[in-house]
Amino acid sequence: MKAWRVMLMALSFLTLNGCLVTFSQAPLVPQPAPKQLLGKWVSKDAWGQARNLEISAIDKTRYQAVVYPKGEPKARERYVFIVARHGSRWYASAAIPAKLGGNYTLSGFELTDNGELVIYDLDLEQVKQAIGQSVLNGDPVETPEGPGTLIKSPSAEVFAYLDDPANSDVFVEAARYKRVAK
Repeated sequence: MKAWRVMLMALSFLTLNGCLVTFSQAPLVPQPAPKQLLGKWVSKDAWGQARNLEISAIDKTRYQAVVYPKGEPKARERYVFIVARHGSRWYASAAIPAKLGGNYTLSGFELTDNGELVIYDLDLEQVKQAIGQSVLNGDPVETPEGPGTLIKSPSAEVFAYLDDPANSDVFVEAARYKRVAK
């Protein structure tokens, strides 16, 4: 399961503290990513270990993230993801392997003027609250990483919730990468 955690840190695109929000339907219609997303990045994970992230294009709308601990290029994990811009935010989504439920992730990301890639995850407790208030449709799930939630709402409802300014704090910073100097 560590590989899945590394993938989420890379995409998510993320260190999750054992909590995971997934989607039963692919939440994004793929679009081309901003060119600044592509390239080599470096970060430290929650355990203080340096992680390398290389993002490259597979085709016009699919991308590959290659993640590995610094100094261990043979320990590479590869993940395919898509991106889309919705409102003022960029999002990334990846299919979860069938052995882990076969659903989809959704993370936000930002490319800063300082050459950083900041990745945001959905706050599990706020998503649970939205489900409890019938704003979103979903069910609790158990994962090898701990409790999670499977969102069953259609994408239009999900993005209506995410775009509402009252829910601006539903995303929490999960990782911050710096561009590797050439």
